[in-house]
Amino acid sequence: MSQTDYILGISAHFHDSAAALVQGDRIIAAAQEERFSRKKADWRFPDQAIQYCLSQLPDGASLDKVAYYENPALKVQRILETAREKLPSGARLWPQMVETLKNLSQLLPRQLEKVAGDTDRIIFVPHHRSHAASAFYPSPFENAAVLVLDGVGEYSTTTLWSGGPTGLHATGEIQFPHSLGLFYSAFTQYCGFKVNSGEYKLMGLAPFGTPEFRGKIRDELIDIGEDGSFTLNMDYFSFDRDLSTISPLFEMLFKQPHRHETAAITPFYMNMAASAQAVLEEVVLALAKTALNRSDSQNLCLAGGVALNCVANSRLRRDLDGFEGLWIQPAANDAGGALGAALEVARTQAGPRQKPAGDNMAGGFLGPEYSDAEIQSALDSTGLIYESVPDPADYAALVAAGLAAGQIVGHFHGRMEFGPRALGNRSILADPRGKDTLSRVNRSIKFREDWRPFAPIILADEAATYFEEPTDSPYMLLVADLKAAFRGPGGVGDARAQGHHTPMQLQNAVTSQFAAVTHVDFSARLQTIDPATGARAGVILKAFHAITGCPMLMNTSFNVRGEPIICTPKDAIDCFLNTHLDMLAIGGYLVRKAAQPAWVRQKIGRTRFAAD
Repeated sequence: MSQTDYILGISAHFHDSAAALVQGDRIIAAAQEERFSRKKADWRFPDQAIQYCLSQLPDGASLDKVAYYENPALKVQRILETAREKLPSGARLWPQMVETLKNLSQLLPRQLEKVAGDTDRIIFVPHHRSHAASAFYPSPFENAAVLVLDGVGEYSTTTLWSGGPTGLHATGEIQFPHSLGLFYSAFTQYCGFKVNSGEYKLMGLAPFGTPEFRGKIRDELIDIGEDGSFTLNMDYFSFDRDLSTISPLFEMLFKQPHRHETAAITPFYMNMAASAQAVLEEVVLALAKTALNRSDSQNLCLAGGVALNCVANSRLRRDLDGFEGLWIQPAANDAGGALGAALEVARTQAGPRQKPAGDNMAGGFLGPEYSDAEIQSALDSTGLIYESVPDPADYAALVAAGLAAGQIVGHFHGRMEFGPRALGNRSILADPRGKDTLSRVNRSIKFREDWRPFAPIILADEAATYFEEPTDSPYMLLVADLKAAFRGPGGVGDARAQGHHTPMQLQNAVTSQFAAVTHVDFSARLQTIDPATGARAGVILKAFHAITGCPMLMNTSFNVRGEPIICTPKDAIDCFLNTHLDMLAIGGYLVRKAAQPAWVRQKIGRTRFAAD
């Protein structure tokens, strides 16, 4: 096999199924199945994502290998061993377990053979090696320590690696059931959010509280070694034997039942979130230090679902000594496993890795794109009134003027992002100043909880003026604190002392000049962008800066609660028609809500709101 061979990577049958196409170190295409099926976190075999990736093959080219992101035989073995050990207490897991075993042992082989055409062309890459490959091979580092943290693969839940020209070499491992990802998921469930989708809400809730239960968690739930190795006290967890992640003893320990998803969020659960987050950061920091020491490198790469915890990531940047570079796979979840599996097979077959010239993820823009002709056809089919603006500078100026006037804009352009973050091509943009923007977008566009913050997208050369380090964050995977000059008086501690207790009361009591994109602790999940890269969101932001003097915009994913990020022009139009967006900036066209006939405007927009 050579650098000219094409490898298709696939992840499926757990969550966030995806496909990726690579040629050597070059990433040609990658996409999650959910974007096509419109089923959030779709776990099914990614037929549509595969079809998209194969459409990117050059004329006459064909696949050489198909790489699957884990070893299904080992996964089945672990599931059966766990079931046998937990008899009869694990009976509630049996129906789910039987379905999983059937999928992996019967359905998956047929699906892979259909794609590959020949079983000899199918290669199974261990789950954590796939994650590690997704982190190291696209990184700008010739050598690096690699840390992978997630729920569980076959057996591994935590792995440490050393990456170099000859590939990846394992330096440490922790196995199921001792899992930092499942530890965090247990607190996610306890605080009333959905496991495997609500962990980012737990992270967002943490700044509202204080880590008063940190000591109790350390004493009773998790034993942490100096090197970051850890074991869970499984008396308090039940994910190895039940549909619930927590046992009754968990609730007894903290003397409170788990919160129902529709119940009010009290200070107790805010403090619980803060405590879980603090312990997670402690473990991640210690493990990262160990990974660096064992690899004898000053660079660190991260992958696995826990690597999407941008607060913990920033803690590494601020508090970890002895390293220089940090690179995090933007699709750090199982979707990225498809990419990593393909890259691992390509690298194994092609020989020593060449010194990288830089970040190889193409900004994360690896999904499908649509021509103006396709976009115009979709617009015409709806009967919407739109205008064509062929000049890029004029286009950016018109969108920026709308944003400066307080309009909320759905932006659709170029290739779709790979991974859970919208980075400008499938984004909702707005002026970041003023709390009315936060409430308006949460309630009438995203239809989600009022207290949840949004992220800023900021011109890269202006970031250090407004935020403390770290300020190099192109993939929105780090948080940075707003500098004191741009904050309002007081803080969350003062707000609590004044009798504010609910998340929304605390959010309203703590002010900053950029209230729509800073959290209650004045932190922000930062995305930095350089207009010179050609990304249209960056050009729009530069025009907005010229009009307003403000070098940042609010950026949130172009979707509503419970739905995946949009993929196609039709998805964008549907979201525009069913929310209170003011403008749709799609391809070379602008669609203004105010320009539509009255009967259309009356049907546009929903006013529902429900907690997720």
